[in-house]
Amino acid sequence: MPRIKNYFKEGDRWLFIIPLFLSIFGLLAIFDASSVVALRDFNDKYHYLKNQSLWLALGISLFFFFSAIDYRILKKIALPLFALSLAFLVLVLIPWLGKQIYGGRRWLQIGRFGFQPAELVKISVILYLSTLFEKKKEFLPFLTIIGLVFGLLLLEPDLGTAVIIVATSLSLYFLSGANILRLLVISILVLISSPFLILGSVYRKQRFLTFLGSFFDAAKASYHVRQGLIALGSGGIFGRGLSLSRQKFLFLPEVTTDSIFAIIAEEFGFLGGGILILVLFFLVYRMFKLALLLKDPYARMLVSGIASYIGFQSVINLSAIVVLIPLTGVPLPFISYGGSSLLVCLTSMGIVYNISRLAVRKR
Repeated sequence: MPRIKNYFKEGDRWLFIIPLFLSIFGLLAIFDASSVVALRDFNDKYHYLKNQSLWLALGISLFFFFSAIDYRILKKIALPLFALSLAFLVLVLIPWLGKQIYGGRRWLQIGRFGFQPAELVKISVILYLSTLFEKKKEFLPFLTIIGLVFGLLLLEPDLGTAVIIVATSLSLYFLSGANILRLLVISILVLISSPFLILGSVYRKQRFLTFLGSFFDAAKASYHVRQGLIALGSGGIFGRGLSLSRQKFLFLPEVTTDSIFAIIAEEFGFLGGGILILVLFFLVYRMFKLALLLKDPYARMLVSGIASYIGFQSVINLSAIVVLIPLTGVPLPFISYGGSSLLVCLTSMGIVYNISRLAVRKR
């Protein structure tokens, strides 16, 4: 019992409580949103709940494991892990290994086991760049790394994840104290290439034009967007009530993954949805606050990178749901259905809590 008490006292409790709370809340939200579609597709309304429960148990185990080991060990595995994640990105493009869903080849399927290599890339890039930026800030190696990852993700295609990784990497480059002029050059290149990335793909072009049309006429919005807005609007201030969503009855697509926030907002209203957003951004704030206290450059970069990744992914998912940007297929951290995303989120937070414990102990 004393050891458990010390475990809480040694670190920032919010960095322990919030990830686990969000993951458990996400499990309940997934069951609530998925029962109808699970009954239709698998004749078992508990199908998604069972799967996500297994991933959550494994994710919590990884959280405790990475919060207990010395985070400096991660320096030794940063390069091999990054190389492995790149290899997985190549393997997922092979037809008999990569599983194609909705036109994208993003899943690596080995027997009954499947995962998204893009999720592993998020944490491996953060680990490797933190190691790289600890001692030096070389521009060309940084560009090579980002260009290689970005190119492989576009081949899947997975532009949403590519944007998150590029944005996180640029944040790390900036926070490392790198040359602002070089950062400006990269930002300009990204802006210039954006129209070509959108117009160079038929489905991205169509999605973007539909998104623009929805600003002038709601009837021109895609079915997915319209149903999402109906869910958000019908929730009102206080929501319809727990499990009383109507959009989950096969109206709103992807209710367990990309669109789960719309169901949450429908049932808990503007108030409940707003609280969830505040909790997510309070978590990001606590991570950046911790980073400011750290004297170890590697630990500071690591925490800042994870905070940026969680923050950017949350912003992109929520912005797509409220139609500030086109739909991207990016999951909401800790909440959306999916083992790969949940495992990476909880592993990342285990690393952050580890660093928090050591920082508090030193103080």
